[in-house]
Amino acid sequence: MGFVNCILYMGFLGVIAYPIGRIISKYDPDPESFLFRERAWELGGKIYEKLNIKYWQAKIPDVSKVLGRWMPQKKLKVGFTAETVRTMIRETCTAELVHNLLNIAGLWLLNLWDGIGGVVMYLVYVLLGNIPFILVQRYNRPRLKVLLSHLELKEGTAENRKKE
Repeated sequence: MGFVNCILYMGFLGVIAYPIGRIISKYDPDPESFLFRERAWELGGKIYEKLNIKYWQAKIPDVSKVLGRWMPQKKLKVGFTAETVRTMIRETCTAELVHNLLNIAGLWLLNLWDGIGGVVMYLVYVLLGNIPFILVQRYNRPRLKVLLSHLELKEGTAENRKKE
């Protein structure tokens, strides 16, 4: 029964993750805050490249494909602007925070199935269901910030040319 309870609970967490994410995004998470800023140990993203993230990040499930019209876009389309990139950066913060909250909520799995079964379920949930998504957000956010600074320079230059 512990296994079934764990599966049902993980399903419940999956269902509530979307509305929680939409609530969090309304508070406009700050990418420069302590939670989301890049850490020295990330080596400018090189730590993630050592994990071969460029290969596997496109292979993990993407809920935006299921909830497409309700979710902000995950890929940049032709003609994107600095504001589009700013939105994507904020969404990486939202997604990272939601997955971290799911890791914490997942601790209840240890209560649903005593012993090694609950531990295994929790580890599977964290290692397969949340950590890869957190890593992707932490890898992509600094790259998006660099892109944003280039776009702001370009758009700022365009603005200055219009004024002349």
